[in-house]
Amino acid sequence: MTKSPTILVFDSGLGGLTVLREVVAARPDAHYTYVADDAFFPYGNHSEDEIIARVVPLMGKLIGAHDPDLVVIACNTASTLVLSHLRAAYSVPFVGTVPAIKPACARSKTRRVSVLGTKGTVKREYTRALIRDFALGCEVTLVGSPELASLAERELSGHPISDADILAELAPCFVGDAKDAGARTDIVVLACTHYPLLLGRMEKLAPWPVEWIDPAPAIARRVSDLLGPHCGTIAQTGAEMIFTSNRVHGLGSTLTPFFGGRAVA
Repeated sequence: MTKSPTILVFDSGLGGLTVLREVVAARPDAHYTYVADDAFFPYGNHSEDEIIARVVPLMGKLIGAHDPDLVVIACNTASTLVLSHLRAAYSVPFVGTVPAIKPACARSKTRRVSVLGTKGTVKREYTRALIRDFALGCEVTLVGSPELASLAERELSGHPISDADILAELAPCFVGDAKDAGARTDIVVLACTHYPLLLGRMEKLAPWPVEWIDPAPAIARRVSDLLGPHCGTIAQTGAEMIFTSNRVHGLGSTLTPFFGGRAVA
């Protein structure tokens, strides 16, 4: 690819910015359009059929408007439900986001892994199939958080959230005797792209140290592989933030680090 590629990153809200950040670092030569489907946020409030009926035609409009070379579905809920439909409907390459259960179970020393996701993601058959196929004898605890994604959105938007509210969502991930490092949870899979926005605070609030697995770096590697060699230039422009509600993002410099230092239109 000789010209700078265009990558469209899609999420229900702001969580996909954590994926965007890694993709931009891997492919600084690309132009980026980030789409937050805030008009339908949170996806957990809608049925599976409603999400499919929403995202598939919406993606067709976005592809028509922005002509991306590749689309990243930076949302676990959308990926586990809609990715196969999108690939059947459109010829653009799609890269999805799914719970990193396989690498987590391969790396766990205590054989106790927790998967922290939205209530919809942890109950979905797709997630349970990953456990059946890749748990490798690990005890996998599924934790469906009702509020953590919304808490992350609020903090990124500049609204204070309490440690107590975060800890209430986080606590069920920690299974076993806190005093026995060999028989307690040692890995937590972040199965929602919003959650790394709160990672620093979660690390401080955790009752004991664990490894947190964020899928974003692996997604970025996959994107780069699909795009092929860099075009040789670093794009300084081409950073656009779109809300499906048509509101102005109003986040200013907050967004700049996620877009690799570029000013965001």
